[in-house]
Parts: sequence; C-alpha cells; structure tokens
Amino acid sequence: MTAMPGGVTRTQIPRWVQLAVLPVLLILAWSLAGAVRHVVFLFLVAVLVALLLNPLVHVISNRWIPRGLAVALVYMGFAAVVIVCALAVGTVAVDRTRSATNRVDAYFTTEHGHPPQTHAERDIDRLQVWLDNHHLRRIQIRRQGQDFVDNIKAKDVEKYSTRVINFVEGAAIGTIRFLFSLVLIIVLSVYLLLDMPRIGRVIDRRFPPHPGSLPLLPRIERALAGYVKGQVLLSLIMGTSAGIGIWLLGVIGALPGGQHYALAFGIWVAITELIPYLGPWLGAIPPIVYALVVHPISALWVTLLFLGIHQIEGHVVVPNVMGSALRLNPILVILGLLAGAEIYGLLGVLIALPLLAAGRATWEFFAERLTLEPWGGAGPLTVVEVVERPPPPGPVGAAGLDGASAAAPVDAPTIEDSPAPEPTEPARR
Repeated sequence: MTAMPGGVTRTQIPRWVQLAVLPVLLILAWSLAGAVRHVVFLFLVAVLVALLLNPLVHVISNRWIPRGLAVALVYMGFAAVVIVCALAVGTVAVDRTRSATNRVDAYFTTEHGHPPQTHAERDIDRLQVWLDNHHLRRIQIRRQGQDFVDNIKAKDVEKYSTRVINFVEGAAIGTIRFLFSLVLIIVLSVYLLLDMPRIGRVIDRRFPPHPGSLPLLPRIERALAGYVKGQVLLSLIMGTSAGIGIWLLGVIGALPGGQHYALAFGIWVAITELIPYLGPWLGAIPPIVYALVVHPISALWVTLLFLGIHQIEGHVVVPNVMGSALRLNPILVILGLLAGAEIYGLLGVLIALPLLAAGRATWEFFAERLTLEPWGGAGPLTVVEVVERPPPPGPVGAAGLDGASAAAPVDAPTIEDSPAPEPTEPARR
C-alpha cells in the first residue's frame, strides 16, 4: 500500500505479478470469452440494461414503493415504449414502401395524354430535347431510354414491387420477434436490478470511494446516461434536419412527392444514426434511391442535402454533443467498433460504444487505487538525512602529547593519542 497526498492509498502491483500473473489472466479471460461469447454478449447487454434502468428504479423505490414493484413498473413502461415504437416504425415503413412502389409502377407503366405516353417516356423525350437545344445532338438517348422502359415493362414491375413489400413486412415481423426473443436478457437484467443495492454495498466495502468522489456503480451509470443522452440528441437533430430538408425539396418541386415521405425518411435517418460511422451513409441511401427513381435530377439535390447535413454533423453537432459524452480517443472508438463487429456483427457495433463508456469509468475508478511497480534498473532510492555535528571544544593554545598546536586540525582519536587513565587510589579498608 502506498499513501498519496490527501489521504488516498494505492495498491502497488509487484513486478513479478505484472510479468507472470497478468498475462496468464488475460489469456485465460480471452479464451473463455471466445468459447462462450454468446453468453458473455447476453450478460454484457443485461448489465448495460440494468445500469441504465437502475436510476429510474432508484427514483421510484424512494417513494415508498418496494424495489421489486419499482422494477416491474420500469420494465412494463420500457417494454410498452419499445413495442409502440417498433409497431409505429414498422407500420410507417410498410405503408410508405407500398405507396412508393405503386408510384414507381405508375411512373413506368401508366400512360397519359395524347399520344399516350408514360411519365418515364415523357421525361426521356424532354431530356433529348434539352440535349438537342444545347448543341448535343450527337448524344441520342431516346432509343436507349425507350428500350430501357420497355424492358422494365416486360419484367412486370408490380411483381418486383410485391416482393419488396413482402421483404419489408418480413423485416418488420422479424424485428418484433427479435424483441420477444430477448427474454433471457430481460430476466438477467431483472435479477441484477433486484440485487443492485447489495452489489453496490459489496463493491463499496471492498473498494471504498475516496472523499468527494462517487462509488463505482454511480460512476458507470453516469457515463452510460451521458452517452445515451448524447446519442438520442444526435439522432433527433439529424433525423429532424433530414426530414425538414426532404420536405422543403418536395414543397419547392425539387423532389416530387418528397413532402409525403419526409417523416418516414427522417425516422429512418434518426434510427441509422445509432450505428456509428456507418449510420449517416445508410440513412442517405433510401432517399437517394427514391429520388433516382422519381426523377434523376432530384437525386443530385438530395445528395447535396445529405452532404451538407453530414458536414454540419461532423464539424458542429458531434464535437459539441458527443465530445463530452464519451471522452474517448477516436482510435480507441474505431478499434472498439471493429472488435464489436467482428465478435457479434451489427449488435456488437451497437453496444461497443456503451461498453467503452462503462469501461472508461471503471478504468478511472481503479486507476486511483492501483499503481504498477516501476521497472527501473536500480529500485527506489532511500534518502538518508546527514546531520553534521561540531567538534568538541578544547583548551585554547594547549599542546598535545606530540607537541602539536591546539589550533591544528583534530583527527580521529587513536590508541596512541588517547590519554592514559589516571591511577585510582586504593580502596581504604
């Protein structure tokens, strides 16, 4: 144990433990985690859920409600919110997908006017006229475009549209089934929430917090709460920005029908923002694809819109919102995301950043209590205080036995220099 200023004590880990024990423990932990990674993943997710919900349970249980009932209330509310959001998103996605496929089908197959032409054929003719008026007559796209439209008609657009609708409906149903398949995670997190006060007391007895600092569990809860708040705010900002931008493009005519799909595209962008780094690109794909199908020139405006939104996100929103939430090196974030993707795919990516936030809080807590013995060549130096004592006073001007002056330097006494003892008087009887 090492005493630090302010009454803080640190446990020093010896060099032999660093050299022999720690590497063996790391190898064993890595091997065990690789063998039962599915169980470890479920347990880590359950721990994260329990730590996120524990503040709510604590607030409710402080109002004269038993902790078990508080846990049940929190979970019922949490499950209701998740189910309602899933059903709402699934319903909106299926409805808008069906509407969009019908619109695409009508764009390529329904004929209007005299002579009867589809909107696709009419747009091809307009583009050819524009090329001819701008001295680009050598570029002939009317025949190639007409062949393309006829080819799409022959392949039965409605059949492929039905397949797309069935895929989206299957994805929505699969998502709902996946939510109900998390029974094991819910059970584990319920038990953790019920035992959280006892776990906190055990940790505090073994690792008592320093004066003026938080215990371990509240530190982790604060780090996770900061990450969740930052991520939710980031998703709301980006989803709202994308939805408003697409709505404006639809209103001014730059994206035909865009105002009808602004809500669906905004929700999609907000959801994909939960995926770090890949989310912004995934969120831009459906609006750009829709713009390409509706009108090719509209895809240019939608692309410019998302490029501007992502520039604002990278230079303004993320540094101000997520900078204080994670407080992690970008290299460590990238490595954590890659490791999460390698271990458990997309779900591993989703929980990588919360785990890093909890790990940072845990590291800071134990870094205040543990220190490594230095590996210098000569071990710690011992400082010895030397006190210089003055020589004993002697008679001024007196000469020694060898005739030297008393003013000469006084050397260490030897046997020859020591005065002979005086004879003692015999004892009287």
